[in-house]
Amino acid sequence: MKTQRLIMLLMVCATTVFAKPKTKPLFNGKNLKGWVKYNGDAEFKVESGEIVGVSKATRSSTFLATKKEYTNFILEYEFLLGKDLNSGVQFRSKVNSEGVVSGLQVEEDDSNRRWTGGIYYQGSKGWRYPLEYNKAARSAYKKGAWNKVKLIAFKNHVATFVNGVNVANLLEEVVEPGFIALQVHGAGKNKDGRENRWRNITITELEEEPSFAEAQAPVVSYLKNELTAEQKADGWKLLWDGKTTNGWRGAKRDDFPDKGWSIKDGVLTVHASGGGESVHGGDIVTTRPYKNFILELDFKFTEGANSGIKYFVDTELNKGKGSAIGCEFQILDDKKHPDAKKGTAGNRTVGSLYDLITADSRLFVEGLKPKKYVNKGAWNRARVEVRGSKVKHILNGCTVVEYERGTQQWKALVAYSKYKKWPNFGEAEEGLILLQDHGDEVHFKSIKIKEL
Repeated sequence: MKTQRLIMLLMVCATTVFAKPKTKPLFNGKNLKGWVKYNGDAEFKVESGEIVGVSKATRSSTFLATKKEYTNFILEYEFLLGKDLNSGVQFRSKVNSEGVVSGLQVEEDDSNRRWTGGIYYQGSKGWRYPLEYNKAARSAYKKGAWNKVKLIAFKNHVATFVNGVNVANLLEEVVEPGFIALQVHGAGKNKDGRENRWRNITITELEEEPSFAEAQAPVVSYLKNELTAEQKADGWKLLWDGKTTNGWRGAKRDDFPDKGWSIKDGVLTVHASGGGESVHGGDIVTTRPYKNFILELDFKFTEGANSGIKYFVDTELNKGKGSAIGCEFQILDDKKHPDAKKGTAGNRTVGSLYDLITADSRLFVEGLKPKKYVNKGAWNRARVEVRGSKVKHILNGCTVVEYERGTQQWKALVAYSKYKKWPNFGEAEEGLILLQDHGDEVHFKSIKIKEL
């Protein structure tokens, strides 16, 4: 008898230890019990076991949120999106005292852009995983039909699946609990009354890390000043360690500036000093040159700010006043800084090849209506890819500039720019990388490089 009881006890313990997490419905199929509406005035109702959100001709989005918050979970649901509508499902989200919702969102996109399953940060940070990172997954969404979504969120790792296809594979910087919410996006008058539908909404809360083996989409990481094991294996290196000035010096001095720059909480900041170009702390440059590379970093500009990321910099070219000379990925508050209206056709705006080529995602991203995505007051991601004479500027995941150095077209552009006085501008095989002091407060972090 004692042996039998011991066996039964061990079986109970094993069942308890190895029990699978329980999947629960978030929607009972009958009413909206357990949900609350935020922000807008669009209608949510229940029909035939489905939650129906009816679009309204307003600029404000409306959210139907769970009363409970979740952190680590697997969320599964089906959705049917109205023609040409944009919507999404919030997760790890919050609402402020004014009823404004912010947090991560799984995108639902019936436009020609086809970014369904991408990840957007509603209310502040903007696009975290646009489908330019995984173009092949744009075909996973079925227009005019029910689509099945699976979202896995465990600590920093987030992955989305649309109809079984892994769309997004994201490592987030911050992990916070938050509610799940269904969005009815603000719509124009011609889309008033169109419906978004959701059904079979379930959640499985997790205590242990689930398998991400099926998440084979390209990984996009926002880990602060940190490389993943995969990035290290792929040849990436931190260009700034997040703590010291190692690897950097002043553009017109042998050491790092003793004023105008600071390091705090893993953020490198150039301070405001009246808007002058390289007159306070001055520009900073890497202590060694680079030839073929992918440079990636996050930047945040304050209101009205001007700065830049330069490459192929030769600090011997300009010994006088002003910034060191090189090709520049422009950083600018386009709406507040007067430089946005100077130059030619906007070629001094954020993301542009300064004074030479205007940043415009529409030339490279199918179905994109805005000229570019810019997160004002929040972090943006810059990426510069150099492969010999061919160069790309990428802003928040979308290509905004492509060009080839040394061609007749290049020489013509330079001849019409402020760089015309510098012989063979931009044609050096290698050069330093520079962060600009233009007298405005701008922040940098997660500066990394991969040499090709």
